[in-house]
Amino acid sequence: MDRRRMTMSGTRIRFVVGFGLALAFLTVSTGYGQLKVVTTLPDLESIAKFIGGEQVDVYSIATGFQNPHFVDPKPSYILRLARADVFVTVGLDLEIGWVPSLLNSARNAKIQKGGEGYVDASLGVPLLQIPTSASRAQGDIHVYGNPHYWLNPLNGKVIARNILDAFVRTDPDHRSIYESNLKEFNETLDARMKLWAASMLPYKGKKIIAYHNEWPYFEQCFGLQIVDFLEPKPGIPPTPSQLLKIINTMKRDRIKIIVISPYFTTESADLVARSVGGKVITLATSVGANEKIKTYFELFDHNVSQLEEAFR
Repeated sequence: MDRRRMTMSGTRIRFVVGFGLALAFLTVSTGYGQLKVVTTLPDLESIAKFIGGEQVDVYSIATGFQNPHFVDPKPSYILRLARADVFVTVGLDLEIGWVPSLLNSARNAKIQKGGEGYVDASLGVPLLQIPTSASRAQGDIHVYGNPHYWLNPLNGKVIARNILDAFVRTDPDHRSIYESNLKEFNETLDARMKLWAASMLPYKGKKIIAYHNEWPYFEQCFGLQIVDFLEPKPGIPPTPSQLLKIINTMKRDRIKIIVISPYFTTESADLVARSVGGKVITLATSVGANEKIKTYFELFDHNVSQLEEAFR
């Protein structure tokens, strides 16, 4: 009888220990206890990962080579949003074509606008190109200002602070970790900014042409001059008359560089470049635009080096 009790007791111990180990493995493998964060763009994802560290599990809906204005909503996105603790959006109506429907379908009060987990990353950013009036005749106009503000690396600090505030609201126990990570992020950004600025300084004031009006913050940061666009109006494809106008402008002002994003076709830009002996440069608008750009810092490493090489 005693031997049988000892055997049963040993079995219970082994079961409890085995169950505990399995639970521990499951906890680690599923990220139990981490904040579940969903961002609209991979730039926001990169910053959120830096600020959150091991305390967060972050997923970006859009990819880095995708036009952020146009993303197809998928049921899998709704499921992620339904389970999310924090949702980070660029705002300024950049994602107006797809974010509202996803949030409504997710039915997660925590990440709805006004909820503790909702982050409008644009809060506090000095916005550019806020129109005094807007109509369809002007093309794809953003009434709150140009939304491509993350392309000025200095605005990365504002984005990071907005994300940290949400992490602290939803997970106050790890505040010190988030604040330490924010300090490291800002210091890293400052150090890299000195390098980027030094690389671009010889080309301050250089005139370039862009395909679409998504570079004013980058232009402001690095002292470039975007004098015109291949699109006659924002969101309107290039027309023969606009291309002829650009060719004449480039010849007159001796402009040799056209910048374009990965999600636009290059036919029109190539045609203009051939006509003036210029060059088309594909710049990254987001982290993940190519396989080498894995972080917010590498986004600017890439773009600065591309322009520096083209100008040289």
